[in-house]
Amino acid sequence: MTLIVPTRSVVLAGALACITFAMPALAFEPSNPECIAPANPGGGWDFTCRQVGKTMQDLGAVPGTVQVTNLAGGGGGVAFAEVVNKRNDDDNLIVAASSATATRLAQGAFPGNTMDQVRWLASVGADYGIIAVAKDSPINTLPELMDQIKADPRSVSIAGGSAVGGWDHLKVLLAAKRAGIDDVRSIKYVAFDGGGEAVTQLLAGSVQAFTGDASEAKGFVDSGDIKVIAVLAPDRLEGDFASFPTAKEQGIDVIGANWRGFYGPGGMSPDAYDYWVAAIGKVYDSQEWKDVMAQSGLAPLNLRGPAFNEFVAQSVAEIQDLSREIGLIK
Repeated sequence: MTLIVPTRSVVLAGALACITFAMPALAFEPSNPECIAPANPGGGWDFTCRQVGKTMQDLGAVPGTVQVTNLAGGGGGVAFAEVVNKRNDDDNLIVAASSATATRLAQGAFPGNTMDQVRWLASVGADYGIIAVAKDSPINTLPELMDQIKADPRSVSIAGGSAVGGWDHLKVLLAAKRAGIDDVRSIKYVAFDGGGEAVTQLLAGSVQAFTGDASEAKGFVDSGDIKVIAVLAPDRLEGDFASFPTAKEQGIDVIGANWRGFYGPGGMSPDAYDYWVAAIGKVYDSQEWKDVMAQSGLAPLNLRGPAFNEFVAQSVAEIQDLSREIGLIK
């Protein structure tokens, strides 16, 4: 679950990767391309496999069709273990991943498994986080919210749609750290079953702020019920969110997004690795994928090959640090 804070070197490496991984000469071509969605049909991982697979087919980036296999369980852990233990050298296989994958790896939720057991291929977009308050709140900026927490941590409760230690919780802790709040355990986070319920509690006055993703808040933004005080993106989003400032432009240098991307088996051949990085890159560069992103609310995140691996490693490391601070892991 996780665009944390890409360094300038990561972004530069991503740009270079876009050049490096043009579609290669066909030293390898999958005989039976397959994408594992580590969950049941519906939801983000299934969407990622099916939409990217279809676009690959439409663009001729793969021979034939991409078979989608749903392998649910353990928040992605069943699929991860299957790839590591049983399909480690399968050159035909890619697996959908997201910030949730990085979070669970960081928190040791995949027993015995680590991120370096697979090959991280490329990202295909991100759903950037937001921090919002009710429309009639006296708070108008992210620094104002953080200053109130510093002055009286007990006076501010922040609602999110993930469990304690989940992505909604972690991204507000990242913002707090960047705002100079050293003891992130002072942040009062209230977990609800989904972003919609969390916003409902915000509107009812039960909490003072909301942390979630732009896509799940869009309806409440359209209705004017909430006031977005920060978007956790590197630059302002387009469309309906264009008028909302980033945290970065308010002096709090944090980026938080639920990224979407893919990994492959750790033992895949170098030719297969190059092939899949290039095939995913071809999808990302296409107008077809730009249309999918616009329709689904995905924002740009274009990292490929080594740059994506560095990004995931950085995400995992920072999530581990935060999780230790709040006592989720030792």
